[in-house]
Amino acid sequence: MQIDGSEILRELPETNVLFVSNHQTYFADVVAMFHVFNASLSGREDNIKNIGYLWKPKLNLYFVAAKETMQSGLLPKILAYAGSVSIERTWRAEGKEVNRQVKMSDVSSITKALNDGWVITFPQGTTKPWKPIRRGTAHLIKKNKPIVVPIVIDGFRRSFDKKGLRTKKKGILQSMEIKAPLKIDYENDTVDAIVEQLEYAIEQHPSFLKVIPSEEIKTQEELNKDREWRY
Repeated sequence: MQIDGSEILRELPETNVLFVSNHQTYFADVVAMFHVFNASLSGREDNIKNIGYLWKPKLNLYFVAAKETMQSGLLPKILAYAGSVSIERTWRAEGKEVNRQVKMSDVSSITKALNDGWVITFPQGTTKPWKPIRRGTAHLIKKNKPIVVPIVIDGFRRSFDKKGLRTKKKGILQSMEIKAPLKIDYENDTVDAIVEQLEYAIEQHPSFLKVIPSEEIKTQEELNKDREWRY
């Protein structure tokens, strides 16, 4: 895996840090971040070689995930115990579009996790690229005033199945770029302004489509369609 910016992790406080990332698989993304975070905190520079760092992992590390995803099998249930903050999606359930109110207990759970440590979230709420950022993430940022660290990942979609539990193709380079914390005016920045800043930070703003070759976009669309039907 190609890793950039892991030194940033060692400069972060112990609590109230929110990592925002694009999303490519249900679980491989998170597992990779757990490895990179712990390797960096143990002193490694942009590598995860020699997994001795797992003997003393960072325990107050959480990730936000859809409740139905974490209940979809034995391994997801095990991963849920490893640090999942499970929430009910307000826009989708059991493969269908829905429109329901945000559960305040879900908001409280994320706030509690931030107060205790670091939280990873995927603000698009889907593994499909170029989908809009969910405004709830911006509301959480304004409410909790965390340090917000963007992460951009690549290669996981081509390497793994949609769940990220099975290797689909070998020899694909996965990459992870950890960027400097965002400069956010928690009091004066609007929700829309924060959403736009997140879109640019995780490289999912629509403007990025203008500089990506059309052939690559078509390949990604075909891959997403294939993953939707097969997994």
